[in-house]
Amino acid sequence: MRRSLAIISANPMSLTGVILIALVVVSAALADFIAPFPAHRGAVVDFANFNQPPKWPNIMGTDLVGRDLFSRILYAYRISLILGVVVLALAVPVGIVAGLAAGYIGGRTQFVLMRTTDVFLSIPPLVLAMSIMGVLEPTLANGMMAVTAMWWPWYSRLVFNITLAEKEEGYVLAAELIGASRLHIMFREILPNCLPAIITKMTLDLGFVILIASSLSFLGLGVQPPTPDLGSMVAQGASYLPDSWWLTVFPGLAILVAVFGFNLLGDALRDILGADR
Repeated sequence: MRRSLAIISANPMSLTGVILIALVVVSAALADFIAPFPAHRGAVVDFANFNQPPKWPNIMGTDLVGRDLFSRILYAYRISLILGVVVLALAVPVGIVAGLAAGYIGGRTQFVLMRTTDVFLSIPPLVLAMSIMGVLEPTLANGMMAVTAMWWPWYSRLVFNITLAEKEEGYVLAAELIGASRLHIMFREILPNCLPAIITKMTLDLGFVILIASSLSFLGLGVQPPTPDLGSMVAQGASYLPDSWWLTVFPGLAILVAVFGFNLLGDALRDILGADR
């Protein structure tokens, strides 16, 4: 822990990433206590204060029906983080199993799994997610399914490449000589050596999952109103630029902070895990 803190402290960009993500996570977790207008996360109308520029107590202004933007952004962060965590929790295990099996077993297993991975990787991620969401009802659960379907192949390819190199190492050959099973070798011997790369990629991908989910919402295929979502907030405000600039600028900045913070945090974890190895 001391070494990790020293590595982060020595790099201003890594420290910035940790601070930004800490703010995002705390804001999302404590939104019920931080938000000045918690009720504004839902279907609330306040026409007396609609479309107001930033001023006290609405420090980021209000939207077209009078809801406080700052409160809605805090709750939108919560939705975005939940979506990111669930998507990676579903996609990463699938990608790990496919990559380990293809890399270690080889043969027909490798051919089938990696050609399937290549098919998914050949389709632009946003296009694949849009195609899935165009068929399904645009809900949060379906949005998670759509993003998960496009995310697992990246982990499959990553773990496959690492497994190809690791299976020739001495510790794997020693495990084979003593009669260890394939499952034991894949999950107890090879997988631990894949974890630093996987953890680093997961941290980086949290920001990209939020960005893709916001893009779907921007196109009307993600989380639906009145549930607060950063992408839909940007889309709603885009028609009123430049006069009502706050409707788009503050949700856009919120997306930027999350994506930028997770990228910097991923770089910090890469340095820490690299030092540990």
